[in-house]
Amino acid sequence: MIFTETSISGVFVIGLEPRRDERGFFARQWCADEFKRAGLDPRVAQINTTHSLAAGTLRGVHYQKAPHAEVKLVRCTRGAVFDVAVDLRPGSPTFCQWFGIELDAESGRMLYIPEGCGHAFLTLAPATDLAYQASVPYSSDSATGVRHDDPAFGIVWPAPVNVISAQDQNWPRFPAAARS
Repeated sequence: MIFTETSISGVFVIGLEPRRDERGFFARQWCADEFKRAGLDPRVAQINTTHSLAAGTLRGVHYQKAPHAEVKLVRCTRGAVFDVAVDLRPGSPTFCQWFGIELDAESGRMLYIPEGCGHAFLTLAPATDLAYQASVPYSSDSATGVRHDDPAFGIVWPAPVNVISAQDQNWPRFPAAARS
């Protein structure tokens, strides 16, 4: 696997290193030892999947608060998404900044999102599937989010948002006090 640090502290793009032959290829998409060597959290407590019917479907910006803060490793297994990590960690040098990357089934690229960062994605193709590993189980008491269009972050989405849940549309703006 190839670990590439992004502009957000602790957020990595992880590329596959396929071994190809006449059958196709084989590649590891997760290895605890390689994650540890890269200084990343290798825990996997839950694996989730999403299926979005339409292009322009937005999910997020979601995260879990302590004590159930989670690490996510996100991979698109069908279709394509614009995947975003938002740094919500007060005191972080990249606080309130975001990083976005296109993930698609063909490239196999993944996005590693550390604790304290929010996650969102916009589908760029119909019938898009995402699979993501989480370091801790889902906790409804800790689950929360912020708005995808909050000016505190200024996320530039590459396509219009056509489908969004009421919950995601109604997340609060990021508190001004937290930005100070």
